[in-house]
Amino acid sequence: MPTIKYYLREGLLPPGELTSPNQATYGEAHERRLRLIRALLDVGGMKVADIADVLTALDDPVRPLHKVLGAAADRLGAARVEHDDTESAAAQEVVADLVSRRGWRTHDSDPAATDLTTALAAMARLGHGAFVEVLDDYADAAERVARADLGYVDRRVSVEHMVESVVIGTVLGEAVFSALRRLAHVDASAKLYGTEGPQGRKTS
Repeated sequence: MPTIKYYLREGLLPPGELTSPNQATYGEAHERRLRLIRALLDVGGMKVADIADVLTALDDPVRPLHKVLGAAADRLGAARVEHDDTESAAAQEVVADLVSRRGWRTHDSDPAATDLTTALAAMARLGHGAFVEVLDDYADAAERVARADLGYVDRRVSVEHMVESVVIGTVLGEAVFSALRRLAHVDASAKLYGTEGPQGRKTS
């Protein structure tokens, strides 16, 4: 597990106040930053290098909140493997059309758009190309979640807490939504297909 000294060396934590050549004290701000780093590592699943980039954006006093959110969001998603095939080309068109139809103020080169294209292409290769038929339902839900995320950020009073909330809402909010989605899947499956008893028999 990385140590505080490692975080200091990597620039994730600011230096403490020196009390002697080999000792320093750390205040509440350091503790808060340390908790944020651990959350991004343990819950957000981010790499140390990506966390460093996000924290750099967070600590930039002139960086607009929109840009901070983008810096955090760009570090999410799976490793991107490029494919040059029919499925990828078709998926790219679907994503471009979705963004255009919904009037989203983003662009095709956004990492999230690339992740969506990659996922849709993979589904098509597995024979599930029809998934695009429910894409707008997913987009409706995503817009509601995005509004909830930013609504939470808007409640924060101080600029410092507001900027931190952008990162938390983006990275940790992703983990919260994923967990809620899995819970909802279990419930929807039980309601749709019924539940099974210990011997595999449907109970209701």
